[in-house]
Amino acid sequence: MKKMKTGMALIALLLMPLFLAAQTEKVDLDMFYKIKQFEKSNSQIEELSFWMTDYLGPRLTGSQNKARTNNIVKSKLEEMGLSNVVIDPVRPFDRGGWDNEKTYVAMTAPYYCAFTATPKAWTGSTKGLVKGEVIMLTVQNPDDLNQYKGKLKGKIVMMPSSATYTVRFEAIASRLTEEELEALEKDNISGGRRRGSPVNFDFEAYQKARQMMQAQAEFLKNEGIAAIINQSGEFNVPRSNGANYRAGDKEPIPEINLPIEAYGRMARMIQHEVPVEMEIEIKNRFSKGDQVNNVMAEIPGSDPNLKDEVVLLGAHLDSWHGGTGAADNASGCIVMMEAIRILKELGVQPRRTIRVALWDGEEQGLHGSRGYVEKYLRDPQSYDLKPGFEKFNVYFNMDNGTGRYRGIYLQGNEMIRPVFETWMAPLDNLDCSTVTIRNTGGTDHQSFDALGLPAFQFIQDEIEYGRG
Repeated sequence: MKKMKTGMALIALLLMPLFLAAQTEKVDLDMFYKIKQFEKSNSQIEELSFWMTDYLGPRLTGSQNKARTNNIVKSKLEEMGLSNVVIDPVRPFDRGGWDNEKTYVAMTAPYYCAFTATPKAWTGSTKGLVKGEVIMLTVQNPDDLNQYKGKLKGKIVMMPSSATYTVRFEAIASRLTEEELEALEKDNISGGRRRGSPVNFDFEAYQKARQMMQAQAEFLKNEGIAAIINQSGEFNVPRSNGANYRAGDKEPIPEINLPIEAYGRMARMIQHEVPVEMEIEIKNRFSKGDQVNNVMAEIPGSDPNLKDEVVLLGAHLDSWHGGTGAADNASGCIVMMEAIRILKELGVQPRRTIRVALWDGEEQGLHGSRGYVEKYLRDPQSYDLKPGFEKFNVYFNMDNGTGRYRGIYLQGNEMIRPVFETWMAPLDNLDCSTVTIRNTGGTDHQSFDALGLPAFQFIQDEIEYGRG
């Protein structure tokens, strides 16, 4: 019942704006309660969750499995009876396609231990099973690399890491307190920052670190090493990320992410002068994958004067490759698909067109939503507005994991506060009533917000979003 109640909160909150697209329009409470009862007895949240995560699997932009996902999702939206279901290419993707086909990583000396590891996206394969001594690279500046010249051929190189294991005394899942929500409600500053970004950014230090990384990469490439080991992740869950690769470049050195537990064990032994050896087999496949492809579907508007206006619901369909992207962002796609499914099954005839867009390429830079803006709203070269700009009504985004909805960020738009307060009133018993002037960032609503269009992201409790 708890899962069902959470699902109802998400669906209800997303569907309410569809009946309140302007301050002069009233909330359709009859439809709201009809939707609520339908979801309570006919929810497909759990089935969609299995389908989107376990069945579809990782959805890396440009990959063969992402192409498979696009086709399957398109078929699912068609099965729902939606209109204008398309896989929509919106911009080039210069990294190209990449899929991991095999990963085996183990320490073999001073004793055997297999590790959970994730290869970095857009890095190369090993030449079969490779075995070698593990060397910790200890450098402070590019000149320090000279001490390793001619000594690394066939070695497995651990890149330096300053991360330390921290014991946590607070739960990694949390519920926003009434005090925290009240502070958000009373806040009169619209500032905000990208999710997970540092408050104070040291650009000079960043530039130096970037130059150091480039020097290391070039040096190691010329030395003929077998593989690179990075520290990334915790709780024995390696994080996924990607290399600075562009289609047509020479295939990069095989590169592997290990969680801090495995990385730290080997690092400490090397620091104590204990010889460490590993064996690694990585098989990755590069492919064309040169387009960013969104998947979209609609319920057409019924009002002759308003049917060309678009209410847009969105979430990014792509994920990194090391897992199934359950929190980031299958959760958002599941809610958006369930929302539009319920509207369709109830025979709702909205005045405006309701469009759901499942974005591609968010993880590499909001490519899907930015491509949509370029294709339908504003020319990226001339900056001329396209016909879709005037017909754009509002965009609602979900990309903060599985936490309960607690309210909405106004993105500095104080004028719309009364609208949201009105349509959230029926959700009071679901603990979703906070309206804050603050901005939030790091996801696809920013592509629209940057053009001055109404685009919003919801306040959610943090439920293990950053675990790994």
